[in-house]
Amino acid sequence: MRFVRWRGMSEGVSKTGAGMSGSVTPEGVGDVQKQQSMLAALQNFLRWSPTSRQDIIDSEKRLLTLVKTPHVVEQVNIGSGPPGSKVRWFRSTSNEPRFINTVTFENPDAPTIVLLHGYGASQGFFFRNFDALASKFRVLALDQIGWGASSRPDFTCRSTEETESWFIDSLEEWRKAKDLDNFILLGHSLGGYVASRYALKYPEHVKHLVLVGSAGFNAGSDRLMQFKSTWKGVLANFVWESNLTPQAVIR
Repeated sequence: MRFVRWRGMSEGVSKTGAGMSGSVTPEGVGDVQKQQSMLAALQNFLRWSPTSRQDIIDSEKRLLTLVKTPHVVEQVNIGSGPPGSKVRWFRSTSNEPRFINTVTFENPDAPTIVLLHGYGASQGFFFRNFDALASKFRVLALDQIGWGASSRPDFTCRSTEETESWFIDSLEEWRKAKDLDNFILLGHSLGGYVASRYALKYPEHVKHLVLVGSAGFNAGSDRLMQFKSTWKGVLANFVWESNLTPQAVIR
């Protein structure tokens, strides 16, 4: 497409120049350069990437400079899918290993607390809490799979059960990789929902469950179900099921 447009533009300039003096005029050269510059700007705009994992990593590093307590950031390998399953983190075509971005605040002999962030967030959401919590606990905060600086395999879940497993199975593989047991699990918003479902499936690993403004446990749930039965709710649900998220709109 670019070749055709450039060829036509070149021919137009050549014909104009030939009709006047047999060569391209300075004005013609200026017009060509201006149009070429505009074309390059358009191509750069079309190539613009709305997401950058490296930008996220750099942003989280800058955010953690506000935390006084020493900490370690690592990428925890959780493999390419649930053990014994042919599913690669739910229909992803890649067998490459996935990673969970994790920040750890060590505190010897203190109980361990794991922090799960909510929808559209990351472990940096807790940055104002890290110093206080780290004085009493060994703190591990992670970016859930698909968010923050963690791996982002293709999300192709088609049901509530698959979506829950997407988060719960990846969290369990992360727990195994970190060799954790008998820990306090704290979840905020959607992280509270995931924490609850994880505790129900793996109660032997969770010492205490802490829910902070948890999703799915409020009086608004009935209103949401009523809204979903209206035509507006049906339309909103179709858009949501088509993976058109608020983040996609912003990007």
